[in-house]
Amino acid sequence: MDFQLPPDLIEMKKTIREFIDNVVDPLAGEIDREDRIPEHIMEKSKEMGLFGLSIPAEYGGTGIDMVGKCSLFEEIGRTSNGYMTVIGAHTGIGSVGIVELGTEEQKQKYLPRMASGEIIGAFALTETTAGSHAAALKTTGVRKGDKYILNGAKQYITNAPIAGVFTVMAVTDPTKGAKGITSFLVDKSAPGLIIGKTEEKMGLRGSHSSEIFFEDCEVPVENVLGVEGLGYVNALTILANGRAGLAARNLGSAQKLFELSVKYAHEREQFGKPIFEQQIIQHYLAEMALDIETLRSFTYRVAWMVDQGMNVIKEAAMAKLLGSEIYNCIADKAVQIHGGLGYMKEFPVERYYRDARITKIYEGTSEIQKNIIAAQIHKEYLKKAPPVSI
Repeated sequence: MDFQLPPDLIEMKKTIREFIDNVVDPLAGEIDREDRIPEHIMEKSKEMGLFGLSIPAEYGGTGIDMVGKCSLFEEIGRTSNGYMTVIGAHTGIGSVGIVELGTEEQKQKYLPRMASGEIIGAFALTETTAGSHAAALKTTGVRKGDKYILNGAKQYITNAPIAGVFTVMAVTDPTKGAKGITSFLVDKSAPGLIIGKTEEKMGLRGSHSSEIFFEDCEVPVENVLGVEGLGYVNALTILANGRAGLAARNLGSAQKLFELSVKYAHEREQFGKPIFEQQIIQHYLAEMALDIETLRSFTYRVAWMVDQGMNVIKEAAMAKLLGSEIYNCIADKAVQIHGGLGYMKEFPVERYYRDARITKIYEGTSEIQKNIIAAQIHKEYLKKAPPVSI
């Protein structure tokens, strides 16, 4: 495995670090309070190519591989998780499906504008009765001539209020269960698409999620993404592809919390000496450092496997599970190290603590990741098990 980055990517990583530390992070508290990302930050992000991280160079993107993308996500994760989520949802599940499964016409239509940030992507799978059980979708798509008519509703759709195109899963053949689901690319301007209320969330302030409704929504046949009936498979593919990226984003946030905690432990005094000299604080920091390096090593291993074209269903689920669990664990320790200060909104640790919680839920809960891992272990066992003699 080779995680060495080329010189141009190292330079890009450095540029992004400076932008995150000097431009975005000083406004992270404001983003959280006002639930809004300043326009100049969004515009600069577009200029830097951050919306094109998953898009090939021939369509205007950066054309970097998964290892490189994870190295950049790690930098973006060091600041406001709301800002990070706008970028991450677009470059992950919002655009990866078109890159991996789209026709050349679909790629030409959407990817250049997505790479520039002109249009933002969103992924519409979750419904009231279909979250972890994605195959229980109620949204339907009925073909009528050269169009499909979509009816139904989705909820908790990240980027929905600002999205220009949605990757939507709908049931096209209710007699086939999971094999009767189809993926569609739905433009925000499509007749019958309605954006619902923006949800009030615990964290990820600045990143907005909302309901979307389809009321006889007209979608051209050419906007089917992939093969009809393989929408559920598409959804699993899109989600799995992005899980190393999610782990890298969590890694960046965990690293930032660790740095804040080390600094505070050396500066805060109790009983006439820095609290770092208390063994329990040293143990907290040692555990945090170990967890971060474990996550870093595994994240880049999975990213490398993606770049090699290997099957990473199990490993991607492990990366997502490990990343979210470690981020939450480190956020908890960071609050404990900071004491009362860590509980105050005036300081960033409290914000990270709120933001961390969703990582164990969105894009597949921790419990679902364990199910995926166990299912893959079972398949591996059956392949290796000797035949049963009768």
